Amino acid sequence: MTVILRHKLKYALAARESTMILNDKEGYVKIDHKIRRDGKFPVGVMDVISIDKTGENYRVLFDVKGRFILRKIDAEESKFKMLKIKRKEVGPNKIPYIVTNDGRTIRYPDPNISVNDTIKYDVLNKKILDHIKFENDNVAYCLKGNNVGRVGIIQHTVVHDGGFDLVHIKDNKGKVFTTRLQNIMIIGRKKPMITLPKDSGIYMSAIEKITEKEKETKKKQ
Repeated sequence: MTVILRHKLKYALAARESTMILNDKEGYVKIDHKIRRDGKFPVGVMDVISIDKTGENYRVLFDVKGRFILRKIDAEESKFKMLKIKRKEVGPNKIPYIVTNDGRTIRYPDPNISVNDTIKYDVLNKKILDHIKFENDNVAYCLKGNNVGRVGIIQHTVVHDGGFDLVHIKDNKGKVFTTRLQNIMIIGRKKPMITLPKDSGIYMSAIEKITEKEKETKKKQ
């Protein structure tokens, strides 16, 4: 968190100042609406950082270049986060539970929830608001791999026995790319449920960027 306060949010000029902000008795900095004072507390993708003093909320994401960014969101969106289901099992006393990508264990989930599905989780009230199946035509977000940060619609999945299952995804520009199933998370039906980075999850080469700028210049003229 000290790095985020210094280099991303520019609230501190030195590590000592970041530590003072975190250790304040009022608890200025919250992660997933829980006060955190540890400067080394790990922050992961989809986590929500809230600073009550300024009324700012940010979601941790990756852009298409694989860079760690903070996307500013409103207060309503800061109340939830998207979580991918990593495991679904039955524990002692036959209690069913699921484990999410951020390490949460949720007991007695909806029986229709399966591994690789995504849940919309209320971090304030600690309950599941919605459940999105891993299906074609849903919106996927790449969390890792060569296509990290890219967003698109799932076209189809190719299952390889004894190997990696591959998912074919098409972005808003019509480009189709392929990645491993474990690299992606569903973030919506037809359209994303979260605010995307400024690049909207669309990868463009240097030549494509120049072409887009030329088109925008012509439109303004």
